[in-house]
Amino acid sequence: MSLYDFSAKTLAGQEKSLADYKGDVALVVNVASKCGLTPQYEGLEALYRAYKDRGFTVLGFPCNQFGGQEPGGAEEIQTFCTTHYGVDFPMFSKIEVNGPNADPLYVWLKDGGPDIEWNFAKFLIGRDGEVIRRIDPRTKPEDLAGDIESVL
Repeated sequence: MSLYDFSAKTLAGQEKSLADYKGDVALVVNVASKCGLTPQYEGLEALYRAYKDRGFTVLGFPCNQFGGQEPGGAEEIQTFCTTHYGVDFPMFSKIEVNGPNADPLYVWLKDGGPDIEWNFAKFLIGRDGEVIRRIDPRTKPEDLAGDIESVL
């Protein structure tokens, strides 16, 4: 299995195959609008803008499992992200990342490892669709530029 074997609903409610990102380096992130780490949206968007023309994308997956910090619906999430942070990278519908209702993508990403610990956990995915590494939620997106550069 690889990232490209999954699909997800966009915030607009359309099913999208993640195979559409085949050949790109991706950063998969569970996000939230009312978290102390929410300002990381700014860094994620900066990475996306800096590297998207070289085959890099950020894939945002809103999640309300950590302190109820993503309570809104799809339209509210979209409005918040674009208004406050100018988010232009792909955003998907709200999912669960842990527990019995965890989205299959996150079951695969964790690969039997520990549960996602908080909002803004990151997974760097190579051009082959395989996980390169899991990144702590507290790691600022701007600190990942070297890692991204090394796999582009």
